[in-house]
Amino acid sequence: MQSYPCAERLPLVEQVHGSAVGDPYRWLEDASGDDTVRWLAGQQDVWLEYAGSLSNRFRLRNRVRELSNVGSVSTPVWRGERCFTVRREAGRQHAVLYVDSRPVLDPLELDPTGLSTLDGWQPSPDGSRLAYQVSRGGDEQSVLHILDVATGQLIDGPIDGCRYSPIAWLPDGNSFYYVRFRQVRRHRLGVPDDTTILAAEASYGLEISADGRWLTISAVRGAANDLWLADLSTAEPPTPVQQGVDATTVMTVGPDGRLYVVTTQGAPSGRVCVGDSSDPTVWHDYLTPDAPLTGLAVLDDVVLVGTLGGITVHERETGRQLGTVDVPGSGSIGSLSTDGGARAWFTYTDSITPPTVYRYDATTGRTAPWRQEPAAATAAETHALTYTSPDGTALELRAIKKPGIEGPRPTMLYGYGGFGQMLTPTYSAFALAWVEAGGIFVTASARGGGERGEASHQAGIRRHKQKVFDDFIAAAEHLIAEGWTTPDQLALCGESNGGLLVAAAITQRPELFAAAVCSAPLTDMARYELSGLGERWVPEFGSAQDPDDFQNLLSYSPYHRVVDGVKYPAVLFTVFGNDTRVDPLHARKMCAALQHATESGRPILLRLEADAGHATGGASLAADMLAFLSDQTGLAAQTEPADRSGRADRCTAAS
Repeated sequence: MQSYPCAERLPLVEQVHGSAVGDPYRWLEDASGDDTVRWLAGQQDVWLEYAGSLSNRFRLRNRVRELSNVGSVSTPVWRGERCFTVRREAGRQHAVLYVDSRPVLDPLELDPTGLSTLDGWQPSPDGSRLAYQVSRGGDEQSVLHILDVATGQLIDGPIDGCRYSPIAWLPDGNSFYYVRFRQVRRHRLGVPDDTTILAAEASYGLEISADGRWLTISAVRGAANDLWLADLSTAEPPTPVQQGVDATTVMTVGPDGRLYVVTTQGAPSGRVCVGDSSDPTVWHDYLTPDAPLTGLAVLDDVVLVGTLGGITVHERETGRQLGTVDVPGSGSIGSLSTDGGARAWFTYTDSITPPTVYRYDATTGRTAPWRQEPAAATAAETHALTYTSPDGTALELRAIKKPGIEGPRPTMLYGYGGFGQMLTPTYSAFALAWVEAGGIFVTASARGGGERGEASHQAGIRRHKQKVFDDFIAAAEHLIAEGWTTPDQLALCGESNGGLLVAAAITQRPELFAAAVCSAPLTDMARYELSGLGERWVPEFGSAQDPDDFQNLLSYSPYHRVVDGVKYPAVLFTVFGNDTRVDPLHARKMCAALQHATESGRPILLRLEADAGHATGGASLAADMLAFLSDQTGLAAQTEPADRSGRADRCTAAS
């Protein structure tokens, strides 16, 4: 019989905007408190005891490693004749940055412990210098350094406060624009004091034209952004181009000197406009693709437009479509890069194909593999399904299974449903290991995501958030109704915002599911703004400071929907000690609430990865998640021990 560490329930009830809001596990928000530390140690003991009973755990770990043991390479970044790529050799933990065939930056040489991560990098215009950012332990608190590419010597830095900062080098290679402490600044090598360009704090993006004259600045504002263009040949401040407009707009000055604008203004799936850099607020329609835009590349005579449907080729002068780029299948196309001439590179991946780099030559119209890595052999087939949400909205599911396997089978339903993120086909050792074991892996397209463009994202934010959960639950009901699986065989999996999605589903319809993995989730939506990056997510969820928003947040907040005596599915919470995005307090509080409330006898567990950041982890974490779900859905080969079938004890002293 499962027992859990004691977790005191405080009689804490607050009046917020006229509502009584209970928070019995508020004390678990203090990660360093003695009671929390003891509770976490007890939870780890409970997890390890359970994990030790999973006979397929190490077999799954080995298979995940085999499936993950594929090399990878990024699309190239060209600086003159120098070619910069990031490559990860098969079997290596970290990727290495190369210039041509020579390694320039190896995270393991910077930190032999393997805890440091290369977060970003940008070579100077002539390729002689490299700005790069590293963080340690997954905390994403990037520190910027400047390297001499020829000698490997550091010539500037460290500069802190550069979390995922873009770098826009000036042509002389001695100065660059960047983002520090969420402000746009200009830095000159060797000079300690920066020049502040935009002091208002925001999530900024920067891009500089190939000739170094034009600097584009964007600032994220919820689902939209503000935009400026600076002529660096003058001393004038940046010119506002888009301010307060409910649209996402990306602007770049092409090698031909023309302004190219990709915007959702007037076109939820995106449209491409062109204009004159000297008058950047005036745009003219150039083309409107049939599917959501994912990329744009300007070549000598043509423009390539990436969408969810592939890559189209357009006459550069008029935008008229000339044809399409041959791609290997109906998978996902990654970002486009060019050499400033007639060639472009892109990545392709699908459910069984690791990311592979292809090169397109506009002079011949041909596409060929540029870098292709061998992958572990696996057999799987993909099925595209359609389901309907309660309000009549038609949505898509993508199911992967072994050939010849028929339902009902143990099935994992994966979702995200937020921030406009697209869940497109991608190679996943985690999913393939599940499929090889005989399970079915299903990805749900839900509103809040970007698979159908910005309109679909907007339909699942703020006071429409419940629609996302309705979509996900409807996907589960469809899989059951169509014979793919049964409630006793259906598991959920989600990370970050997907963790919120999973937590909402199991608290709203617990009878539909046997088990769930909830990784780095948001669960206390009444207080989500007070920790991690929560205050930046108000445009997505709304603010608890607003009475109407608060009532909406409380209506679905998973932590507040836990009810005593309900038969909840088995749940594994996975959390990360250095997570600076979603504080693990959400998982701690939700875990304690479910352990107290559930009557199902199924385990409620918490697994901590101490030296890892947000929703990260290797083969060990993936295998543990798979072993847990296979055990709880019947996929595992072993027989479930008899003592797991009884009622779980509420509370025992933590050792």
